[in-house]
Amino acid sequence: MSIRVVVADDQDLVRTGLVMILGAQPDLEVVGEAADGLAALDLATRLRPDVLLVDIRMPGLDGVEVTRRLAGPGVTGPMAVVVITTFDLDEYVLGALRAGARGFLLKGAGPELLVQAIHAAANGDALIAPNVTRRLLATFADQAPVVPVQPVDPLTGREEEVLALVARGRTNAEIAIELFVGLSTVKTHVASLMSKLGARNRVEIAMWAYDTRRVRAD
Repeated sequence: MSIRVVVADDQDLVRTGLVMILGAQPDLEVVGEAADGLAALDLATRLRPDVLLVDIRMPGLDGVEVTRRLAGPGVTGPMAVVVITTFDLDEYVLGALRAGARGFLLKGAGPELLVQAIHAAANGDALIAPNVTRRLLATFADQAPVVPVQPVDPLTGREEEVLALVARGRTNAEIAIELFVGLSTVKTHVASLMSKLGARNRVEIAMWAYDTRRVRAD
């Protein structure tokens, strides 16, 4: 079954390029396009795509606000949102992730990384452009305004290992190889981490790891 995607970008040329890249993939289907934030919110609400790919700077509503309304805290059935932008600014990245985005890419990241991010978001994973991952998570940890919630049930030793690898941007498959365990075992540990930490996705798991200083930026 194809992954259904809505693409939102106010620049016609950029939006057309994104649609062409995604449409060329055999397992991706672009089901809608939007040129502003309000249209993106409306389309995503009506069509319920598997993934919304949204530009961070758009008229009407910006990508962060669109993300917050579709995937933010308290949203029932949060949508998988990947934010894409030309601006490599910490406040944009942090704003998007706090709003619930499952991915953050720069428009110069290239088609391969774009497709990977869509697949990751659809599968409940998260992909952030490698050139900003460690810096932004370290920045988030430095700016964290509150003491992070501690789990009622302590993390197991294996969960701590999985936590550290998730925080460093590893996929489930990469974690399985590194820890010499099965993919289903990794998925079980990630699900347990989400439950114990009250996290909605892998990005929030990573934020918690940096916020609690369990993992530090190199």
